[in-house]
Amino acid sequence: MTFAATILTLYPEMFPGPLGVSLAGRALGEGTWSLDTVQLRDFGIGKHANVDDTPAGGGAGMVLRADVLGAAVDSVADERPILAMTPRGTPITQARIRELAMGPGVSLICGRFEGFDERIFEARQIEEVSLGDIVLSGGETAALAILDACIRLLPGVMGAANSGVEESFEDGLLEHPQFTRPQEWEGRTIPQVLRSGDHAKIAAWRKHRAEEDTRLRRPDLWERHKGVRDQSASGARHENKDDRQ
Repeated sequence: MTFAATILTLYPEMFPGPLGVSLAGRALGEGTWSLDTVQLRDFGIGKHANVDDTPAGGGAGMVLRADVLGAAVDSVADERPILAMTPRGTPITQARIRELAMGPGVSLICGRFEGFDERIFEARQIEEVSLGDIVLSGGETAALAILDACIRLLPGVMGAANSGVEESFEDGLLEHPQFTRPQEWEGRTIPQVLRSGDHAKIAAWRKHRAEEDTRLRRPDLWERHKGVRDQSASGARHENKDDRQ
């Protein structure tokens, strides 16, 4: 099954952009995924095909109109989830990316100006997502990033079967540090354990470093990971207790 992506944007010429090269580009050429763009201005209002208007209540900038957005969304409505790129959205996670990659595809609405008329989210099933606590000039860059994250997980796109598993966020932790040749560089050497050939020790070292780096660099991730781990351990204890009764 081909993963189908549709981008609703004022700048369709930005796609496929970087997704047309490397692994994503090859997968696009091979038909592993497909890409369509929808020009929002095709649904604009009046002879000037207006897509935006001034904010209700006053203020700077312009806001994308709900009627324009509704018509554009209705033109691509199918079983695929629809995501809107907005800093007001929920930060997207690797778990959500994996869910999307396992599905039929996704439609992505790219915001511009001051954002979307809020009524579009009340009237249509649209998931508001962001890349994090940053503001971009438009949603196109975020859409490229989300698509890239999905495409690399599609079957056959990455060479090694475990390439998409042993990395940051897949198990709620940052990935362990990586090293390669030369063995010594500017007086710095690869940790001895990674040169030992002892796979059990290597796995233990990687797990320890992943946990330690997450705790120090991303305490928010560490707290969530601890909560999930504690819940899992608690559930296992209850199961064992039930078995003994």
